[in-house]
Amino acid sequence: MTLRVVVTDYTFPDLAQEKAAATAAGAEFKAFQCKTAVDVAVAVAGADVAVVQFAPFGPDAARAVRPGSTVIRYGVGYNNIDLPSARAAGLRLGYVPDYCTDEVADHTAAAALSLLRKLPQLDASVRRGDWAAVKVAKPMKPFSQTVFGFFGLGQIGRAVLARLRGFGFRFIASDPGLSAEEAGHLGVTLMDGDRLLREADLVSLHAPATSATTGFFNAARLATMQPHALIVNAARGQLIVEEDLAAALASGTIAGAALDVFQVEPLAADHVLRRAPNLLLTPHAAWYSEVAIHRLQQLVAEDIARALRGEGPRKPVPG
Repeated sequence: MTLRVVVTDYTFPDLAQEKAAATAAGAEFKAFQCKTAVDVAVAVAGADVAVVQFAPFGPDAARAVRPGSTVIRYGVGYNNIDLPSARAAGLRLGYVPDYCTDEVADHTAAAALSLLRKLPQLDASVRRGDWAAVKVAKPMKPFSQTVFGFFGLGQIGRAVLARLRGFGFRFIASDPGLSAEEAGHLGVTLMDGDRLLREADLVSLHAPATSATTGFFNAARLATMQPHALIVNAARGQLIVEEDLAAALASGTIAGAALDVFQVEPLAADHVLRRAPNLLLTPHAAWYSEVAIHRLQQLVAEDIARALRGEGPRKPVPG
C-alpha cells in the first residue's frame, strides 16, 4: 500500500522541502488549499501524514486518515486541530513551537517600546503639522520606573524578557506553570493575573488560549488597569474581548495597545478595532522572517520523514 502525505493548506511560495521528504520515502505527495473542515476531510482520506496550517482538522478528518497516522501543524499553536477526536482516533500529533521564537520576541519588544515611547502618536502629530513633544507624550514614565508585566512567561515571553533586561524595567509575571523559585531566578515578581493587570504599566500577552485565559481581558478587567496602561498581544486573539478593548481605548480606560493576532483573521474591514484610537495593528506578522519560513518548512519536512519511518513527531502536541 502506497504511503500518502497530504498538505491541506499553505501560504508558502512552494513545498519543495516537504515534497522531497515524502518522495525520498517513496510516498505519494498531494497539496491542497482547503478552507473548511469538509474540504480537509476529503483531502486527507487515506493519508499517512496530514500537514495542516490554518484549515480546521475536525472529527471527520480524524476518521478519514489511516489508523495511526500523523498530523503536523505548521505553527506554534494547534487550535485548529480537534484534539479530542484526533486522540480518540489514535493519531500522532505534532507542531512546531520553536520556529519563530526570535521573530515574535523581536516584534513584541519593538511594539512595546514603541508604545511606551508613544512613537505612533508623536509621528502622527508631526504629520499633522504640530511640534509639541510634551503635549503629545505626557504622561510618560522613564523605563526605570516602568512595570512591565508578562501574562504567561513561556519560551517566547522569556525571549522578550531577555531582550528588555537592559532597559531597566521592573518585571512582573502571571503564569500558573511558573514556580516562585523559577520566577526569582528570572528576576520577575510572580502574582495572579488580576493583580498583574492592576500593577503593570504594560502587559505583554504570552499565554495559550485555554478555558482559563480565553476572554480574560474583558471590560471588567480592563477597567482595573491604570489609565496610562498598555497591552501588547502577539500570542492569541482569543485572549482579548475585542469589542471591550475597543471601548476601553475609546473611553480612555487604558492608554493604548498593539495587536498582531485577532479572533478572526483577516480582520474584517468594518471591525470595531479598525476605528479604535491609540491602537497599533499588524496583520499577524510577528512570526515572519525569510529565515523563519525556511526553518518552519524544514522542520515540518523532517517530521514528515520521521512519520514515514514510523517515528513520533519532534515536538508532540502536549496532553
